[in-house]
Formats: sequence, C-alpha cells, structure tokens
Amino acid sequence: MKTIQDKREKEKAIVEDMIRLYCKKVHKRKDGLCPECEEMLCYAKKRSDHCPFMETKTFCVNCKVHCYKPEMREKIKTVMRYAGPRMIFYHPFAAIRHVISVQKEKKNMK
Repeated sequence: MKTIQDKREKEKAIVEDMIRLYCKKVHKRKDGLCPECEEMLCYAKKRSDHCPFMETKTFCVNCKVHCYKPEMREKIKTVMRYAGPRMIFYHPFAAIRHVISVQKEKKNMK
C-alpha cells in the first residue's frame, strides 16, 4: 500500500513533468526551466508538501479546497491545459493512469 509521502512524491513528479514539457515547448527552453516555470514548480511542490487532503484526494482538480493563490492557480491551469493532452506522447502510462483515476473520483463524487 502506498504511503501519503509516496503519493506526494508521485504528484510532484507528474507536475514537474508537465511544467518541464510546457516550458520546453512554449518557452522554447532547450535545457532546464525558465525562472517563471522554476518558480511555479517550487510553488506547486510546496503546496503538495502541505496538502492536508493528500490521504484522500487523487488530484488537485478534484479537490474542494483550492490552496493555490489565484495568480498561481491561473498559471498552473495554463500549464495543465497545454501539457495534459500532450502527456500521452511523453508519459503515456502516467497520462492513462491520470484519466482513469480522475474519472473514478468524479464518479465517486456523484
């Protein structure tokens, strides 16, 4: 069985993959992250580290409490909208697992 820390690390890894993909394709970075994306990644990891709902939630999109500041929330939404559909080409197993778990959680919430 996965621990809460394992869930946190997995969530942080997926967010990092998405931010890296976004920065590479949109900001045209060859290596590393631009300062804006680096800040967003640090912020997302910090929020994940302090999430009180980690034990029961799957992804932030399904959470009833949004802990991101409005400005950062808009930035991460932009990244997710861009990188989400493209993850199937870069990280297919993670993308499929994400779609399945989001659908299950939406079904359980009804």
